[in-house]
Amino acid sequence: MYLDLALRISAAGMAAQATRLRVVAENLANRDSTGESPGADPYRRRTVTFANTMDRMLGAQTVAVAGIGTQPGDFPTRYEPGHPAADAEGYVKTPNVDSLIEVMDMREAQRSYSANLSVLETTRAMLTRTIEALR
Repeated sequence: MYLDLALRISAAGMAAQATRLRVVAENLANRDSTGESPGADPYRRRTVTFANTMDRMLGAQTVAVAGIGTQPGDFPTRYEPGHPAADAEGYVKTPNVDSLIEVMDMREAQRSYSANLSVLETTRAMLTRTIEALR
């Protein structure tokens, strides 16, 4: 039945966006984490990559999390000579997490999740009306 297929595709989209929200939460939680020793690298921002996959059981293409990676690049530094992780010059490496980017990712994931939830609710309502019509 095609309505069942729509429910499963929407659920796959919601699961993918839930993973994205979890990674955003991890990034925001570790935004101020620094290394434990002088010159040590701090927390590195994590990113989610999605992939279009063929679900053979459903006979349809769905979205899935292809992987969770890290964002390459240099770490910003701040001058804080009294910090335990400060190097010989007094600079501390800070995470490459930008709160503004994380909030934008969070809003985008929220909108995608809501869109999938709307499809799920509409499909469920159609199934309910179909069952009521058959009684």
